[in-house]
Amino acid sequence: MPTALIPRSDQGTSADPAAPPRRRTRVLALAEARWAAAATAAFLIALPLQLAGTLSWLWGALYAVAYVAGGWEPALAGLRALREKTLDVDLLMIIAAVGAASIGQVMDGALLIVIFATSGALEALATARTADSVRSLLDLAPTTATRVGDGGGEETVDTAELKVGDVILVRPGERVGADGEVLEGASDVDQATITGEPLPVAKGAGDEVFAGTLNGAGALRVRVGRDASDSVIARIVAMVEEASETKAPTQLFIEKVEQRYSLGMVVATLAVFAVPLAFGDDLTGALLRAMTFMIVASPCAVVLATMPPLLSAIANAGRHGVLVKSAVVMERLGQVDAVALDKTGTLTEGTPRVTAVHALPGSGLTDDSLLALAAAVEHRSEHPLARAVVSAARARGLDLPAVTDFASAPGVGVSATVGGATVQVGAVARLLGAGPSGGPEDAANTDVLARAERLSASGQTTVLVLRDGVPAGVLGIADRLRPDAATTVAALRSLTGTAPMLLTGDNPQAAARLAAEVGIDGGDVRAGLLPQEKVAAVREAERAGRKILVIGDGVNDAPALAAAHTGIAMGRAGSDLALETADAVIVRDELATVPKVIALSRRARGLVVQNLVIAGTFIAVLVTWDLAGNLPLPLGVLGHEGSTVIVGLNGLRLLREGAWRNAKG
Repeated sequence: MPTALIPRSDQGTSADPAAPPRRRTRVLALAEARWAAAATAAFLIALPLQLAGTLSWLWGALYAVAYVAGGWEPALAGLRALREKTLDVDLLMIIAAVGAASIGQVMDGALLIVIFATSGALEALATARTADSVRSLLDLAPTTATRVGDGGGEETVDTAELKVGDVILVRPGERVGADGEVLEGASDVDQATITGEPLPVAKGAGDEVFAGTLNGAGALRVRVGRDASDSVIARIVAMVEEASETKAPTQLFIEKVEQRYSLGMVVATLAVFAVPLAFGDDLTGALLRAMTFMIVASPCAVVLATMPPLLSAIANAGRHGVLVKSAVVMERLGQVDAVALDKTGTLTEGTPRVTAVHALPGSGLTDDSLLALAAAVEHRSEHPLARAVVSAARARGLDLPAVTDFASAPGVGVSATVGGATVQVGAVARLLGAGPSGGPEDAANTDVLARAERLSASGQTTVLVLRDGVPAGVLGIADRLRPDAATTVAALRSLTGTAPMLLTGDNPQAAARLAAEVGIDGGDVRAGLLPQEKVAAVREAERAGRKILVIGDGVNDAPALAAAHTGIAMGRAGSDLALETADAVIVRDELATVPKVIALSRRARGLVVQNLVIAGTFIAVLVTWDLAGNLPLPLGVLGHEGSTVIVGLNGLRLLREGAWRNAKG
């Protein structure tokens, strides 16, 4: 067990020199956000002035600013679409807003403009932030590497200049410059960004390493095996971009009939104006009837019938630690019928813990004294396994003996002198092979190997403790399961009717052990996966007709999050790319909120259907009245606004605390 000087869990912060610089688009750097902010500010100033009865020209001018600032971009986009013989709902909303203003309903039209402008700004921001994270991912791979010449000379070159067959030197603490094979040296490499494994992996001659992974305490000579453009980290970027572009665009329910509704309303409004005029009606009467028709038939109530339940569900979920990025995402969550879970950092806490302590018979040690001995030696090491051993000793309140002559051997372990005895702590295979007393035939060694095999079979990492070359005991270390993991898996199984999939880059033994603990045993468990293999598993499920939800936390999960029907990232330890790529984020890492938010989404979808029926009924009655009789304009506006208020209040029911509490997972 080498003692690589790997940064603690805060690696990746600005204080970490090995971390890539964070790129983040500022909100007001986007034109859409600036125009939406201007429209919103003008509206919020105008509304109280209007309600206070001040001069109409003052609040009227402010409403005009809101119309222009928030409406010019969707109006221009709508006109461009119209030039391509496509009529979209954005243009229809602008026409409805202008129509409302033309008959005195200036505030209603301005509110509609502000809603659409804000929605467009949020969409633009989400797109920009995702692009930021994809670009930042490329910074994980270093820009330079140390190339070793045929004569042994060293030169610093750009990683883009490296060719297949070149040999590079990776010093302790550096990031690997290219995908390749280790020729010389031994070290632990933290490759969580690629595979999601919670612990650094021992690398020696013949092992594969990946660009962007972090080297430990040993030096490695690596033969470049792939061009920079074909590295695993570059392929992750490509997969995220491809999945984001090819992922079928989703629309809210009302948008699915956008073209037909928009075209039908325009044609009907023109007919309501032209037909009476052709039969002798006066111009004012025909125009008034057509304007009344446009108001009562406008989709404002239908749009609001859709948005309040979804936005209320988003707000409720946010109060309980789940950030859902848009109304479209909230709608999609309710459609999920299959779930795929990452292991490390998702079902587990992502931090190794001591799970077993076994002092060997004849060693003269108890389990506690063995743990104290190992922790004393490991105290000076920054390796994640060392921190786990020290934390376990402290949790038991053990006193650590004094040590001297501390030393670290990359790929083997650590050693120190404790009470006049030489104590070594490290990997079983490496220490037994280096031990001075006997070999595998020795009885103690045979006992150690048997215990190590049992621990490994249960998915644990085995650490051996030698005292003066004689095995004294073994420790089992594993990632700790989240307390709510099993209940969450059961709830997801109940909601979707099928057991979740487990997709992990960790080893099969650890995956099988965790699957049994959380209740996925017998289900679809796939271990040792690279990012592209996770994407393949997701697409395989979607080809089978499933709408799959992927839950993960790491860079290696980002392509699958992007490719899935819906993606949710764990917030506390999640990588920037995963957080930006995912459709929703569990801010407090409370896994049990996932089935809750799915159930809440399904209830929101039910309220959307209710509201559409209410809004549709009002529209049908008012339109029939206007066409078959003589609907007064004030009454038409009252009916239209009344339906808007009703569906809005109905949707706001999901803001109540009881809505979350009663969401059954």
